[in-house]
Amino acid sequence: MKIALGQINPIVGDIAGNTRKIIAAIQQAQRQGAQLALFPELSIIGYPPRDLLLKPSVIALMRDAVETIAQACAGCAAVVGFAEPNPARVGRPLFNAVALVHQGNILAVQHKSLLPTYDVFDETRYFEPESKVELTPFCGSMLGLSICEDLWNDEQFVERQLYHANPIGALAQAGAGILLNISASPFTTGKHAFRQKLFGHQARRWGRPIVYVNQVGGNDELVFDGNSMALDAQGQVIAQARDFAEDLLIVEVAADSSASAAMPVAGAARPRDGIAAVHAALVLGLRDYAHKCGFKSVVLGLSGGIDSAVVAALAAEALGPANVVGVSLPSRYSSSHSKSDAAALAQRLGISYETVAIESVHAAMETALGPIFAGTVPGLAEENMQARIRGNILMAMSNKLGHLLLTTGNKSEVATGYCTLYGDMCGGLAVISDVPKTMVYTLARHINQLAVDAGRPAPIPESTLTKPPSAELRPNQTDQDSLPDYDTLDAVLQRYVEQEKSTWDIINEGFDRDTVLRVARLVDLNEYKRKQMPPGLKVTSRAFGFGRRMPIAQRYDARAMAKAPETPVP
Repeated sequence: MKIALGQINPIVGDIAGNTRKIIAAIQQAQRQGAQLALFPELSIIGYPPRDLLLKPSVIALMRDAVETIAQACAGCAAVVGFAEPNPARVGRPLFNAVALVHQGNILAVQHKSLLPTYDVFDETRYFEPESKVELTPFCGSMLGLSICEDLWNDEQFVERQLYHANPIGALAQAGAGILLNISASPFTTGKHAFRQKLFGHQARRWGRPIVYVNQVGGNDELVFDGNSMALDAQGQVIAQARDFAEDLLIVEVAADSSASAAMPVAGAARPRDGIAAVHAALVLGLRDYAHKCGFKSVVLGLSGGIDSAVVAALAAEALGPANVVGVSLPSRYSSSHSKSDAAALAQRLGISYETVAIESVHAAMETALGPIFAGTVPGLAEENMQARIRGNILMAMSNKLGHLLLTTGNKSEVATGYCTLYGDMCGGLAVISDVPKTMVYTLARHINQLAVDAGRPAPIPESTLTKPPSAELRPNQTDQDSLPDYDTLDAVLQRYVEQEKSTWDIINEGFDRDTVLRVARLVDLNEYKRKQMPPGLKVTSRAFGFGRRMPIAQRYDARAMAKAPETPVP
């Protein structure tokens, strides 16, 4: 069977636009001889639709869209994702569904069995899980239709099963010749390699080819990497779609056989990994967030430091240099190299560059607050005035000129509260809020190397890469006045935030006890700041945002966990 993998970039809620995109891809697939075209999970509305699913009008429009797509399938059938009502009086109101449509008819509908409720997923809020699987006959083959998570619960492969069933095994045992999976699987570092291993294991275990289509594009915090693929019955990848871009991949699959021939789109690149994949995800996430929210341009503060330099470079690549405005906001403490590095960066990137000195505003605020602050020792409040002045100016530019304001704080700063609420946290998108400081440097060098390889000057000045990082809110300030060195800090944060290890676990790995306790306390104390920051693009397994639901008013004591447990933790 010749199958097209319709790797599309839907806009959440744009049912009419997504339907047109699906129909255009079906028509292209038919011209290339495909008999069946697959599209991602909930492709008609885009993933994740969240509480749009609570609107009855949305559910009705999706059903209409399925019928419209069915009418467009004259020669090539399609498999599309949508949500449909649950007719039962008990249970969640909807099913996460996949429909096979052809020649004006809805030939089959299958519901998702496994509903994720971890990390960024909350599907049981809306959907009822399906308890049974059914085969779908088409073109002389028995198809096994499944949706995303249904493919992820192999008891021989995953360390801890979250569900009691393996729908893929059930489909194979029922006699499916080809296993089809439509997905909306967001990017995190290393995830695509894990997918290949898991899907390869499933294909080998059940002796069936697997055809997997994934959504691509950025939707709010999530970035979907595409990387749709087909595997033969021996678990070998026989066709691979592009990463971080729309694609239509045609593959010929023989049921119950390894004799399959792949016909990929000409020039398709191998999937990127490591820092190259993070870079691609951030560019795509930024571009889609701006465009899907209606912004054509962005503005950001340029401090001469590494974080703003990386965000500026990502923005220039995502939106084009002509649509990026960098603003230098020097204070009495700004060094000459900070100003010159910011100007050099802007010139090399080809972005607009403005300077708005904040000294007069800073002095005016000090004068206005002088009587109230009299008798107190100057400290953090006075330092933060500068960040808040800068945030106010940048927000004014955003409001007046219609730019999306980008924040430049990295994950290490956001984790420890080394950022100013209503100051450098002001903005519409926190581009690198899930990128640890040490990774920011790796990303900067990667960006520079890409430019050099393309025959252009490296955009980020070497001095920006080598000078000690500083907020420059007081004389001779460096980040390490307040924080551990970033190698140590990021290692502790990775364990405490992403792996949820106790302080004892981390100390027991050889980290300094006082450092671990100080970092843990900073993380826990600054939850209130993170709740008020703009959405940030997720690239790691555990990002700050709606996937990490920590309370603000709480008394969890990380210090009490800094001793050997009396009983072993299972």
